[in-house]
Amino acid sequence: MSNPIRVAVLDMYNGEPNQGMRCIIDIINRFNQMVTFQIFDVRGKNEFPDIKKFDIYISTGGPGNPLEGDGNWDLKWYDFIEQLWQWNKEQKTKKHVLFICHSFQMACHHFGLATLNKRKSTSFGVMTIHKTEDGTTDPVLEGLQNPFYAIDSRDYQVVQPKLSIFKKKGAQIIALEKIRNHVEYERAIMGVRFSDEFVGLQFHPEADALSFVANLKSKEKRENIIAMKGKTKFRDMLEDLLDEDKIYKTNETIIPNFLRIAINDLMKHRKTLSN
Repeated sequence: MSNPIRVAVLDMYNGEPNQGMRCIIDIINRFNQMVTFQIFDVRGKNEFPDIKKFDIYISTGGPGNPLEGDGNWDLKWYDFIEQLWQWNKEQKTKKHVLFICHSFQMACHHFGLATLNKRKSTSFGVMTIHKTEDGTTDPVLEGLQNPFYAIDSRDYQVVQPKLSIFKKKGAQIIALEKIRNHVEYERAIMGVRFSDEFVGLQFHPEADALSFVANLKSKEKRENIIAMKGKTKFRDMLEDLLDEDKIYKTNETIIPNFLRIAINDLMKHRKTLSN
């Protein structure tokens, strides 16, 4: 592979073994004729890539409060994201970044786009995600129905968008959580287009049925979900996992879209530079 495009995966799982990373690697490997990748353990070992050596960045989900760090890795993460943002302002060949779940929450906080707070209860399972008007034309969501289905797993949420800051930065809300008519809580923001190259999602686009079922091997987790949702909704969730138009479709669509868009953009600029 001559001069491959390089992907950096920023591991935010805090050293915990997880299915999410397996899913992300599986998706990147679908593009192995064009890209190579390296994983950086941000929270466990304080590892960060050399910004000049990588082209595409995926910052993963992870456990815990997105507003709390150890004063070291978290500050370095914010600084690193700011470096990428500034790079894109100054350079013709851009860096493409995808923020997932925990990283999405931190990115929204960093750019001052909305309020980040703790949910009244954990959101966990197969959820419907609704595209906004901007989301219906956003290329990262292309190929998905509206609404579409995704794995959601969060104790925190991004709400109360500061629309003046969205406008100033040129950012767009591309997805919202399901409409809940029976409760008065406001709908959380589930996806943001920060810029042409930066996009973030509150849910887990990498998740597949296998990763979710692996979670259910724990009797405690199964009982927690049943206690949270009831047996009927739990059975419905298992059926949703096996539906090719739901979780499978999201896994096959969003991150592959992100990678294709980034790869095409980078190759276009490389071709321009070589002429």
